[in-house]
Amino acid sequence: MNESTIYVLCITAASIGFVHTLIGPDHYLPFIVMSKARKWSMKKTMGLTFLCGLGHVLSSVVLGLIGVAIGVALSQLEAFETMRGGFAAQAMMIFGFSYCIWGIWRAIKNKPHTHVHTHDGSKHTHEHTHHNAHSHLHEKAEGKTLTPWVLFTIFVLGPCEPLIPMLMYPAAEHSVIGTVLVATVFSVVTIATMMGIVLVSAWGISFVKLGKMERYAHAMAGGAILLSGMAIQFLGL
Repeated sequence: MNESTIYVLCITAASIGFVHTLIGPDHYLPFIVMSKARKWSMKKTMGLTFLCGLGHVLSSVVLGLIGVAIGVALSQLEAFETMRGGFAAQAMMIFGFSYCIWGIWRAIKNKPHTHVHTHDGSKHTHEHTHHNAHSHLHEKAEGKTLTPWVLFTIFVLGPCEPLIPMLMYPAAEHSVIGTVLVATVFSVVTIATMMGIVLVSAWGISFVKLGKMERYAHAMAGGAILLSGMAIQFLGL
């Protein structure tokens, strides 16, 4: 395989990786909404996005290379990737639905209420919730450490369908360099696109004030993740 062919394959891999990520909201929406709901730092949000993106592409790269090594047909690899995609979509839907229900329960539990106080013979009311007072104490119990691992598992399950066919051509030509370059370019562009979208969106949404709807932030985040899973399952995004 000559250099010009490898160059064309790398450009193609970069283009497909960028478009594939851009049109798939499941690649970035979960990180954006969870960052807002859980008030993650930008460092944590970007770190988790990177790790999930790495797991996402590496699972398909490893599968593709194993398939090439043992001579599995392209159609069989694509069928397996489709099956993995179904599992990932269902896992995201289950997680989103469960998190949404938990968020609604949390919002109801922390419904604002008023107290009447008397000072110097005059009365005034004071409205508050127990959420702010106890949120830091209960963060861990409510899944602070579990949520990132759930997202990581879902992304490892999720396939990069366009990568498999692109790996097959240089592999069929017995070009190790070509195969490695295609996989590397696709992976780097995919992860970079994910991180770029999350960075800009999470920064922008941090300025959005939800006001009284703040207590529904977790429910809304779960709903957004549920919709992402449904988009994969039923719209093929």
